[in-house]
Amino acid sequence: MKIEETEYNEHEAALRTLIQKGDPVDFQDLFLSLHPGEQADHFIELNQHERSFVYRTISPEVFTDLFEKLTLEEQCTFIQETPQSYAVRILNEMYSDNAADLMRELPDAFMDTLFEQMDDIEEQEVKDLMQYPEETAGSLMTTEFVVLQADKTVGLTLEELRELGPDAETIYYLYVVDQAHQLVGVVSLRDLIVAPLEAKIEDIMGFRVISANVMTDQEDLARIVQKYDLLALPVIDDQQKLLGIITVDDILDVIERETTEDFEELSATKGSSDINMSPLEAAKKRAPWIVSLMFLGMITASTIGGFEDTLETIVLLAVFMPLVMGSAGNAATQSLVVAVRSIALGTINRKNVMKMIRRELGTGIILGIACMIVIFGVITLLYDNMLIGFIVGVSIFAALSVATMIGTVVPLLINRLKLDPAVASGPFITTLMDNLGLIIYFTVATSMLQFF
Repeated sequence: MKIEETEYNEHEAALRTLIQKGDPVDFQDLFLSLHPGEQADHFIELNQHERSFVYRTISPEVFTDLFEKLTLEEQCTFIQETPQSYAVRILNEMYSDNAADLMRELPDAFMDTLFEQMDDIEEQEVKDLMQYPEETAGSLMTTEFVVLQADKTVGLTLEELRELGPDAETIYYLYVVDQAHQLVGVVSLRDLIVAPLEAKIEDIMGFRVISANVMTDQEDLARIVQKYDLLALPVIDDQQKLLGIITVDDILDVIERETTEDFEELSATKGSSDINMSPLEAAKKRAPWIVSLMFLGMITASTIGGFEDTLETIVLLAVFMPLVMGSAGNAATQSLVVAVRSIALGTINRKNVMKMIRRELGTGIILGIACMIVIFGVITLLYDNMLIGFIVGVSIFAALSVATMIGTVVPLLINRLKLDPAVASGPFITTLMDNLGLIIYFTVATSMLQFF
C-alpha cells in the first residue's frame, strides 16, 4: 500500500473516532491541519450524522475552502442539508462565479430563500453573473479581482494591494483601468515588486493585454489561455470596460467538462457517465440512442434481406459479413475521433480542412490495400477459394476508403451547421457503416456471380 494511501486511511480513522467521541477541539486541530482538497476527500466519505458534526465544529468561513473543492453536484447535495444560516454564510464567502454556478443548480424556492438572507453586495454580484448565458465568459468570470490606476505610484499600489489582495481570487496579474474603467494595461506581480516605489504604474505596465469579450464561448476561452499560457484572463464588454477575470483553475474545469461531454457524445452516453447515478437514471439517459440504433439495425437486416439471392448462391459470403461491417465501423470511428478532436482543439480551419480530408482518405486507401492483401491471402489459404478472397478483399478496401471519408466529413458538416460535432457519435457512425459496408460487400459479390 502506498504511503499516501496509508496516511489517508489513518486520518480517516482518526477523524471518525473523534466524531464518535464528540471531541470538537481535537477534531478541529486534525481536520484543519489537512489541505482543503484532502478535507473534501474525507468529508464526502462521512455519513449525514457525521457531516452534521462537521457543520457544528467547523465555521462556515473555514468550511468554504473545503466546499469549493467539491464537485457542483456534491455542493448541491450538501448545502441543502446544512442549517440555512450556515449555507448563507458559505455563499457569502464563496467566490461569486462559483456561487453563481451553484445557485443555477439549486431548486428555485431554495435559491430564493438563500438570496433573501445573503449580504446585499454578494447577492447582487451573484445575480449579475447568473444573467449571462451558460458556457460564456460572463458566466465563468469572477468579480473578485484587483484593479490598478495608471497614475498611482508603485508604493501606494502595494499598500492598497496588502488590504485588497486577500479578498481577490488571484493577484498574479493586476489589470490597469482608466477613469472610465476601460482596460488599458496589465502588470505582473513580479514587475510590481521589483519596480521602484516612486515609479508610476503606467511606466511599468504592459499595454498589449490579451482579453476576452463577456459573450465568448468557454471553448474559445480555453484556447486563448492555452495559446498564451495565461494564469488569468480579463473579461471586457463591447466598450472595453473590465467586468471580471477568469482564472486558470476555472479554465481547467472547462476543459474537463468539454472533454467529458465530447466522450459522452462520441459514445452515445451523454449525461450518464456519473458513477453515482442510479441504473434507472443511466438507462433513461441512454435509451434514446439505444432505441434509435436498434431501428437503424433493422435497416441493416433489410439490407441483408435485399441480397437474399446472392447469399443463397454463395452461402460462404455470410461468414465474412461481420468482418466487413466491423472493419468499416472501426475505421469510421477512428476518423470521427480525429475530426472531432481537431475541431475541439481549433486546429481545423478553412485553409486546412481539405488537407485533413485528403489525409484521412489516403489513410483509408492505404489501410484498405493492406487489409485487402492480407484477407485475400488468408481466405485463399484457409478456404481454397480465390474468388471469395477477392470479393472480401475488394469489399474491405472500398469500405475502409469510404468509412474514413464519412467519419471525417460528417462531423465537419455538423460543425458547419453550428452544432456540436460530437453528436456524430461512434455508435451512430458504426451503425451507418454497417449498412454501407454490407451494401458494398453484396454489390461486389452480386457483380461477381457470373464467375461462380
